[in-house]
Amino acid sequence: MGVAKRGEVYWVNLDPTIGSEIQKTRPCLIVSPDDMNAVLPRILIAPLTSDGQPLGCRPEVEFKGKSARILLDQLRCVDRQRLGGKMGKIDLALWHPVLLEMLAF
Repeated sequence: MGVAKRGEVYWVNLDPTIGSEIQKTRPCLIVSPDDMNAVLPRILIAPLTSDGQPLGCRPEVEFKGKSARILLDQLRCVDRQRLGGKMGKIDLALWHPVLLEMLAF
């Protein structure tokens, strides 16, 4: 597998989880920057769901012809061994400003 890039969506095995963490193998957006993705064995991801409560920190996008929410409130660092197949890409303009706003002081 090549290097995962920011904005790409992969199947990611999120189990095992604890409490209210989102679980299962599901599509996840790569959030970490490309320079980090190229050298570290871990990446930052945000799960996608077609369900869930709408919130300002959960940008709604269309992915693979379906409505989805990017769960930026459930950012997670995972080992790249959790990554499965690449599913596609989501334009940074649709989610990156929300992420920056969430992390701003």
